[in-house]
Amino acid sequence: MTDATVNETEGRTGLWGRLSMSAKRVVWAWAFLAVPLLFFTVVRFYPTLEAFYLSTTDWDLLNPAKYVGLDNYRRLFADPAFWQVFRNTFAYLILGTPIAIVLSFAIAYYLDRVTVLHGFIRALYFLPYLTTAAAMAWVWRWFYQPPPIGVINSLLAWAGIPAQPFLRSVDQALPAIMVTSIWAHLGFQIIIFLAGLRAIPVSYYEAARVDGLGEGAILTRITIPLLKPTTVFLVVFSSIGFLRIFDQVYNMTSNDPGGPLNSTKPLVLMIYQTAFSSYQMGYAAAQTVVLFTILFTISMAQLWILRSR
Repeated sequence: MTDATVNETEGRTGLWGRLSMSAKRVVWAWAFLAVPLLFFTVVRFYPTLEAFYLSTTDWDLLNPAKYVGLDNYRRLFADPAFWQVFRNTFAYLILGTPIAIVLSFAIAYYLDRVTVLHGFIRALYFLPYLTTAAAMAWVWRWFYQPPPIGVINSLLAWAGIPAQPFLRSVDQALPAIMVTSIWAHLGFQIIIFLAGLRAIPVSYYEAARVDGLGEGAILTRITIPLLKPTTVFLVVFSSIGFLRIFDQVYNMTSNDPGGPLNSTKPLVLMIYQTAFSSYQMGYAAAQTVVLFTILFTISMAQLWILRSR
């Protein structure tokens, strides 16, 4: 083989031909990862950083953004409406998440033992999750209407119980919306718990019964500990969902978004109204940064606490 032929062959192979097989795998891996990384950089990371910058400006979409430093945050923390919304948001989280987790686990635990029409019953529970949030909210809004329109109040009247104001009440509006949100996501959580239950080896239960353990001991010593990864995922997923609740509140209180005296208004709805009703984009960005901080802190804390246990 002449020198010219050798040089031509090396030119065709180039740097790629001189790489080892492991190096080529690393290159291909990063090539495939480049697409989602680029997507998240453009769609997620850049807007997040831009929100941090906008939160330090005064911008109304019509005039150029004016840097104001931390004035938006000072205004936010001095606003009594913000603290009302803050309490509402954490009420959804603190009350809704435990109820949703316990209820979905109980249903999944007993549904896993059903053999007749198991698939049909599971589909019925999952059906609300497939329904759009707006449609679900309007159906439940109809349920809560005064008699004779509202289904729930009509049933209460049939039972001799006075009609309840529900969405028109400062005390009942938030729990009424929370019930709707729990019901809307219950099917998804049941399916995930069912998958976790099915992943537990049957041999563990057989060995426990041979050792004489009862159903209660099996539940607390085997089922619940082995469902820990599933529970961690659902707790974080449900917490983020309640902290970002919007559709149910907006559609069920559309005449007065946020309910009477802002009794149901979450932080996401406050951000929406500030940005697209008042056009105070800098102030809305400050609220977004606060929401991001809350979401990040609670998610990391939950992951650390649940995993450490």
